[in-house]
Amino acid sequence: MDKKFTVFLATAVSVIFLDLFTKELAVRFLSETGKVSVIPGFFDLTLVWNRGAAFGILAEAPEYIRKLVLIGASSIAAVVTVVYAFVKRNSLSYWEIVSLSLIAGGAVGNLYDRIFIGAVRDFFDFYIKNHHWPAFNVADSAISVGIFMFVVYELFFKKKK
Repeated sequence: MDKKFTVFLATAVSVIFLDLFTKELAVRFLSETGKVSVIPGFFDLTLVWNRGAAFGILAEAPEYIRKLVLIGASSIAAVVTVVYAFVKRNSLSYWEIVSLSLIAGGAVGNLYDRIFIGAVRDFFDFYIKNHHWPAFNVADSAISVGIFMFVVYELFFKKKK
């Protein structure tokens, strides 16, 4: 296995491990307390069972639709990202490899929850007064950072042919 794909796998597996570990901690410690205020008026740890997609999209859809769409989309996103990274690894920069591994690791972390738990465990809750950002988790963060890194690299740093 070459170095770039090793970096890809190590980063993706680290994201998956960190995501599942923090979700388990959130369930263990927040199930009893409901929430823990970390920075009053700005940030709490609050356990939310997200049965929908990002930001609760499709949360009210029938369960068979949610499973079909969300598990299918998550699976496709993870597989496509891994295959793309593997096939293109020799022409991708390390920046691109890491960004793709963050996306893949996050997709797999949330996919695990959807398949084995039936809902994604979210627990980071940022807000100002009554205005809350939808709760999220490590996987969501990894996906967002990975997409941001990939887009920034493509727009500003990639050498154009």
